[in-house]
Amino acid sequence: MGWAIALHGGAGDIPLNLPPERREPREAALRHCLDIGVAALKHNKSPLDVVELVVRELENNPHFNAGKGSVLTTDGTVEMEACIMDGRTKKCGAVSGLTTVVNAISLARLVMEKTPHIYLAFDGAEAFAREQGVETTDKSHFITSENIERLKQAKEANRVQIDYTQPIPKEPTKETTVADGDSQIGTVGCVAVDNQGNLATATSTGGLVNKMVGRIGDTPIIGAGTYANGFCAVSATGKGESIIQATVARDVAALMEYKGLSLEEAAAYVVGECAPKGTAGLVAVSAKGEVTMQFNTTGMFRACATEDGHSEIAIWPSV
Repeated sequence: MGWAIALHGGAGDIPLNLPPERREPREAALRHCLDIGVAALKHNKSPLDVVELVVRELENNPHFNAGKGSVLTTDGTVEMEACIMDGRTKKCGAVSGLTTVVNAISLARLVMEKTPHIYLAFDGAEAFAREQGVETTDKSHFITSENIERLKQAKEANRVQIDYTQPIPKEPTKETTVADGDSQIGTVGCVAVDNQGNLATATSTGGLVNKMVGRIGDTPIIGAGTYANGFCAVSATGKGESIIQATVARDVAALMEYKGLSLEEAAAYVVGECAPKGTAGLVAVSAKGEVTMQFNTTGMFRACATEDGHSEIAIWPSV
């Protein structure tokens, strides 16, 4: 048994020819966030503190679809959501419909620790944020030029875009530019376990490009996009509707608890057999310090490290 950590920056149809100028900043961000998480674990920070710390850092990076980089609704607005869960106690907190909160994941933790509830959304969540004194900012802070263009393309293609799925070009013979997805890399998440086997997970997202106002995805739904218990901690990414239908995060834990599967086996079964192809990815750690990063999409921005020295930062399937 030893500590382990894994994080993701979204799964989807990530083009294999992603140019270095678009790939490298995201890889650097993953490396930076992984280093922060590893250092925190080495300094005996609780897994709950670690996952919140890492996800805050990811939320502050405009290259990912959470916080500063959140994608836009059909009305051109931002509606962010997040969830955090402690495996030992099963305490959890979730938020949706945030428009001014800088770090949604920290508000989710306050819901968990400062209210008798689990889930707050929209006006109630915003009011709670002001009451708690968390950092808020003008709504325009979250709206980037890249995501304005991304919404325009999604509207022209008349579709809702999942994490990094390229819009269908108006002229099929014309090559779609990689820039189409520049700022729309997807949900972010982190899972961690310490030397005592304590587990935690955190997930945060801006949702889908061109989503209906008021739409809620898998991220804040316990057991769908986010789940932790005494066996494992899971954070999922992809098409929220499919992840909800497949109860992705909870099923990984259930297969371990009730069928005796290993973390790797459980995650592989859920991603490979339960979630439709092209819709889901996840990162997970077990109480034993095992780690897995599974996806059925073209790629998933991901990173992990374990106490025994294993470290990985990757986008596409490992050779």
